[in-house]
Amino acid sequence: MNRHLGTGRALALALVGALLVLIPSTTPAAQAATPITVSQAVSQQGGTTQTVRGYVVGQPTATSTVVTSGFPNDYALAIADTAGQTSTSQMLYVQIPSAFRAQWGLRTNPSLMGKQIDVTGALSAYFSHPGMTSTSAFALSGGTTPPTDPPPTGGTSPWDSTYYAPAIGKTGTALRTSLHDIIDGNTRLSYDQVWTALKDTDQDPSNTANVIELYTGRSIAKTNNGGGSGQWNREHVFAQSRGGFDTGAGPGTDLHHLRAEDVTVNGTRGNKDFDDGGSAVPGCTDCWTDADSFEPRDAVKGDVARMLFYMAVRYEGGDGFDDLELSTVSGSAVPRLGDLDVLLAWSAADPVDAFEMRRNDRIHSTWQGNRNPFVDHPEWAASVFS
Repeated sequence: MNRHLGTGRALALALVGALLVLIPSTTPAAQAATPITVSQAVSQQGGTTQTVRGYVVGQPTATSTVVTSGFPNDYALAIADTAGQTSTSQMLYVQIPSAFRAQWGLRTNPSLMGKQIDVTGALSAYFSHPGMTSTSAFALSGGTTPPTDPPPTGGTSPWDSTYYAPAIGKTGTALRTSLHDIIDGNTRLSYDQVWTALKDTDQDPSNTANVIELYTGRSIAKTNNGGGSGQWNREHVFAQSRGGFDTGAGPGTDLHHLRAEDVTVNGTRGNKDFDDGGSAVPGCTDCWTDADSFEPRDAVKGDVARMLFYMAVRYEGGDGFDDLELSTVSGSAVPRLGDLDVLLAWSAADPVDAFEMRRNDRIHSTWQGNRNPFVDHPEWAASVFS
């Protein structure tokens, strides 16, 4: 695929390059007698080796982005002088070599959040941000090492004690199976009913006479729907031809992946995989496309990912429909869509917002009677799909 190198993509490639040349020491370096603070480390980015003491506050995924849940991998963590720090300017980004990821990576060990640790390495930029690279030692303050935790099982949701009760505490395949059982058996709509439903679920919060188009972000009159240029129509985020379904009641009318979208932009997306890069899409600011992929604007990348996570778990080969899957292999295979690694990164980088939460509530309460678990618990995606 032809790719443009946006900021996030360039940083990701820089990270891969750094990891390829990094050879971690099998013998941890001796720690300094008195660790320095994070603020001191931030101001001493000269490449010297130091031991720094700080609290784990999240995982950096870009220069100014640190996620605190739904950790995409075990490659890095951010530390600060206080456990409640939220300003990235007050954080040190720490690279985690492969030898240390099983014990110190946040995807595998989310309970490290808030713990005070000592880390030793070279004080040099990481993710184009004050950081530590060539890291040679990790320890909880006091010199101990943590046990390896199981994969994350989720935070909290108002639905945990009722709707999601059978899934709480489960991980991996068991979690996926439980979630499928919970969201299966939803009310099925006709394709005509989808028009009416989208006018409710995709309603512009600032203008109740309009809907918000998914990819363009444009607010457009609910009544201006159809198949003409400048109108909005029904976008299947999991493309019909890639899922092997039509517009009969079932996956083809499932609101959890159907969105209002500009007719022309919908056609440009077609049945392409989701990935980073390409050429700018006319009429869709910050959207990019090439021969086999489509990249939406940053503000809805997580929305797209979570809709596809839902579809892959909801449709497992029962109900007379194909088993929908997400893949890291691009192409036109049925019933498969990708790129899974990119979607996991998008979900982590673009948190759930109020629009997405309202949409989930409306689909559940008014239209289908089921919820998208990955909107209520975005951190479950890493456990189910990684």
